[in-house]
Amino acid sequence: MDSITYSLPATPKQIAYARSLALRNRTPLPWEVQQNRRALSAWIDAQARRAPTAGDNRPTSRQVAFAERLARIKRRDVPDECFRDKGLMSKWIDGNK
Repeated sequence: MDSITYSLPATPKQIAYARSLALRNRTPLPWEVQQNRRALSAWIDAQARRAPTAGDNRPTSRQVAFAERLARIKRRDVPDECFRDKGLMSKWIDGNK
C-alpha cells in the first residue's frame, strides 16, 4: 500500500457532540478539526475531560445525587436554592451528613 494516508470525514454524531462540548466549555470548534474523524475524536477527548466552565456555579450531578440520598434518609427536602448554587449545596450536605 502507498504511504498516502486517507482521512475519513467526521460523522454527524461526532460533529453534534463536539458542538455541544464547544458550547458547554465556551470554546471554539475549529473548522479544520471538523473535517477529519481522527482529529475531531482527539478534540472531543480533550474537551470532554475539561471541567465545566468557572462561571458555572451549579452543583455537580454527584452533589445533587448525594444530597437527594441524604434527604431521603433524613426525610427532608433539599432547599430549591441549593440546586442553583454549588456552595449552598455543599453546606447543606455538610449540615445533613
